[in-house]
Amino acid sequence: MKPAPKIFGHHEEGTLKQLRDVASRAERTALMADGHLGYIMPIGGVAAYRGKVSVAGVGFDIACGNAAIRTDLTLDTVPDLNEAADAIFDTFEFGIGRSERSKDAPRDHPLFDSPAWEHVPASHRAELRQRARDQLGTIGSGNHYIDVFADEKDGHIWVGVHFGSRGLGHTIASSFMAMHQGQKWGTRAKETEALLSLDSKLGAAYWDLMNLAGEYAYAGREWVARKTVDLLGGRELELVHNHHNFAWKEEHFGEELVVVRKGATPAFPGQKSFVGGSMGDNAVILQGATEVTQEQRDALFSTVHGAGRVMSRTEAAGRWDRRRRKMRTPGRVTEDMRDSWLRREGVILRGSGLDEAPQAYRRLKDVLKAQGDTIEVLHDLKPLIVVMAGSGTFTP
Repeated sequence: MKPAPKIFGHHEEGTLKQLRDVASRAERTALMADGHLGYIMPIGGVAAYRGKVSVAGVGFDIACGNAAIRTDLTLDTVPDLNEAADAIFDTFEFGIGRSERSKDAPRDHPLFDSPAWEHVPASHRAELRQRARDQLGTIGSGNHYIDVFADEKDGHIWVGVHFGSRGLGHTIASSFMAMHQGQKWGTRAKETEALLSLDSKLGAAYWDLMNLAGEYAYAGREWVARKTVDLLGGRELELVHNHHNFAWKEEHFGEELVVVRKGATPAFPGQKSFVGGSMGDNAVILQGATEVTQEQRDALFSTVHGAGRVMSRTEAAGRWDRRRRKMRTPGRVTEDMRDSWLRREGVILRGSGLDEAPQAYRRLKDVLKAQGDTIEVLHDLKPLIVVMAGSGTFTP
């Protein structure tokens, strides 16, 4: 008999229903305290399979994750924060489908010579690889960001980033979902569960390309984080880096399982992670608890990836009628509400729509409390600068 899902925190029935659906196919499941409704599998969900991987579980933004760098700068030595915010916003590409302009972007990274590209049909390979080269180092839209923090323990400045594998990951996910339904690479197919055996040709190809997208996301986040440190005039002292939309082969309860984490972070004993709150809340550097508990085992050594939404994007920002160029349905958050919160917290914002306002999210401290003794907070990071794509930012 399968064990019941391990659930942290409190969740809406729709989220729990998604988890139960996933649990009907998985060997073990868990839901982190920042969980909320997703596609097929809830955000914050963890599922373990025997020899299979879930395309929907990993998701469309394969290898989305967080990276943070502790610098040698302090509040006393950091440059003017408004000028720094402008420099970050002007240097990097935020928004949907944009291409990176910087000459030092890692377009010649060894990942572009990986044999995994052979799994992409020849008729699509060159175009996808070129688009991936162009987008490497771009930030994207939605809740993806570059932030600057101050460590409340010692005033050290940290740089944190959050984004994934951009169009490369989306193309891989959507194509394998289509091929699982008997359609061709690049076809837009219905979003359904696609459980692929790693012993099958399709499953092995997906696994290779998922890992390629993971390498791509790591390269992009580290380049962006390090370039931001350079912009601030600082030096890197420590890097903390993790995916939270990915699958790993891991040993749990005496057997090898494929563990899919969707909006959940690996947290083995002593393993560090950077977890952001909303734009108006503190972030943290945490690690898996070093004294292992049964709760950690039941969570498959996983933890939260953020604060978790309490409003959908349209609920927060409203629904815009593009054809008539006016608001069809007002949202629950106004610019005054968002900006008042940020002024109170002393946060400098560049870009962002109302769908990313602090009011649309849980409070991270409450989410972390719900994870109990499974984690240990090492650093509490106060946001100074938040830079995101502006509402409706597209490629020119």
